[in-house]
Amino acid sequence: MDISVYRPGELSAADRSAWTAMQSKAHLHGSPELANPFLSPEFALAVGRCRRGVRIAVVREGGEPAAFLPYQRSAAGVGRAIGLGVSDAQGLVHRPGFDFEARELLRACGLAVFEFDHLIEGQRPFEAEASGTFPSPVMDVDQGYETYLAHLRERSPKFTRTTLAKERKLGRDAGEVRYVHDERDPAALNALMDWKSAQYRRTGRSDRFAHEWITRLVQQLFHTRSEPFAGILSVLYAGDKPIAAHFGLRTERVLACWFPAYDTAYSKYSPGLVLHLRMAEAAAADGIAYLDLGRGQKEYKDSLKTRELKVSEGWVTRRHPVAVGHRARRAPVRALRNVVVSRPELFEPADKLLKRVGRIRSGRT
Repeated sequence: MDISVYRPGELSAADRSAWTAMQSKAHLHGSPELANPFLSPEFALAVGRCRRGVRIAVVREGGEPAAFLPYQRSAAGVGRAIGLGVSDAQGLVHRPGFDFEARELLRACGLAVFEFDHLIEGQRPFEAEASGTFPSPVMDVDQGYETYLAHLRERSPKFTRTTLAKERKLGRDAGEVRYVHDERDPAALNALMDWKSAQYRRTGRSDRFAHEWITRLVQQLFHTRSEPFAGILSVLYAGDKPIAAHFGLRTERVLACWFPAYDTAYSKYSPGLVLHLRMAEAAAADGIAYLDLGRGQKEYKDSLKTRELKVSEGWVTRRHPVAVGHRARRAPVRALRNVVVSRPELFEPADKLLKRVGRIRSGRT
């Protein structure tokens, strides 16, 4: 293998086109997960404009690109999947039949360790080192929205009936319900980020939008539009008032759900659920195969999903002191978090405590 490493701005137009082509054809070769927008060159380049240390390894065979690995590296040689902490799909984008040796790749990139937390399926050299595998629910709409809705009615009749009834009641109480799948008003994006920040604080979670680079990344991706990739802001209105919104990323076949939120004044109408059903309908009309709801145990995801993908977390290391130190620091934290999240008897009290802390903090502000 011939492996070259580039800064984001150094990647040629020909290499970007080859990368996009691999994603576009992935479903034809039995690797549909590679089409996820978090694996797109546009996402990597956007992160590169907001974060230091972004690099892209290009593997060539016979002089032609065979694989692309975007990552972030520290001066000490610690590598992380691109956008680790906000990215819901990570891994090597490659052409059919490509195989690689993980440590050879790390050596060429100058990395002692490569860490991931949403590694997609089919990345065997990385998966061999994974410390855990987790479900990532999806909503299949490739057979059309009506087929999806029929499946939902069969699987969760009460949930479907109740959600549709709440949408009708919302229209009667608050004005005509209107949905915009691709809203271009930046004010709506700002409203979404405000709602999401309030949700993080209310539930005791770390506010991602308190990190300036994440806000800049979302704003950049909102303005990123090409035929194979775009940032999509979807908004649910009651009358002329926005009451729920979602910002995600799409490729030709996948809509990656990322930041959903709503105005809590309308909570009794379940506007977030209504929004997701409208998103599914519009995505199906656009030729999207599925909506990826992302890793994480949430009741609304269980209600909306048709199946689950699998993502993994862990790290690949070479024999290097930096790798030993990094693993020693990170492994206990990840292990403790995963034990709490996977066991209801631990997660529920922890979740209640976080929400109580969130309410106290909100009361102080």
